[in-house]
Amino acid sequence: MPLGLETVNAQTFAPKPDRSVPRGFAWTGPVMLVCLRSVLLIAAQASLALLLLLRGTPQPWRNAGDWWAVYGTVADVGCLLALHFFTRREGLRLRDLLGPVRMRLGHDLWLGLGYYLLLFPVYFASTVVAKRLLFASDGNTLVRYLSHAHPLPLWATVYGLSVWWLIWSPTEEATYQAYCLPRWRQLTGNSWVSISMVGFWWTAQHCALPLILDWRYLLFRFLAFLPGILLTMFIYLRTRRLAPMIFAHWLLDISAAIFHAIY
Repeated sequence: MPLGLETVNAQTFAPKPDRSVPRGFAWTGPVMLVCLRSVLLIAAQASLALLLLLRGTPQPWRNAGDWWAVYGTVADVGCLLALHFFTRREGLRLRDLLGPVRMRLGHDLWLGLGYYLLLFPVYFASTVVAKRLLFASDGNTLVRYLSHAHPLPLWATVYGLSVWWLIWSPTEEATYQAYCLPRWRQLTGNSWVSISMVGFWWTAQHCALPLILDWRYLLFRFLAFLPGILLTMFIYLRTRRLAPMIFAHWLLDISAAIFHAIY
């Protein structure tokens, strides 16, 4: 590798030294947790679909997917339990994954707002581009997947607007950014490989929320989220600050919860 490229790679993508990552940690945790959320989301949707099928609900799989802002918490609980188990084996606490929080004069809140203002246009633009590439001749297909009528009980709507995003955002950031990313880098010894591995599974998670078995829909979701996720990982690798990323993620997920409640 040319010296210039090696220097840029080391300075730009190599995480700062992280004392919270102990030496000799087991590889089982990073391997399991990088894909656990996707597995749990599919399992939760499948379980709900089976229940709806037994109740005679038409299109049980599709109707189960409408409940993603409720059953998504199943993935959060599963990941938090796994994080607790594996961090405890490493001699750490879940709180150690969060790192320092700087709230004086709202430092992390303002920083998170700045990240949100940077990330939102990226997600919006990638969504528009992906939609035009994959649904240019049949835009109604995407509408049926994401913004069709899905009457849910009032409690489910309130839950999605008040509880889901509060748990989802920090759990997602802690799983992929604070836990998996630095450990995969130590396992592989390569920042590009770790970014590719974690970035792929993080993006794939959004294809399962909800999971619709249509290749264009799945590719649309993947392309719509990939640029924003890569930028999020780049910011974290440069700053190693999780709290502002959580605040930015909250703002993004609140938007998703409101969209789901309206449509």
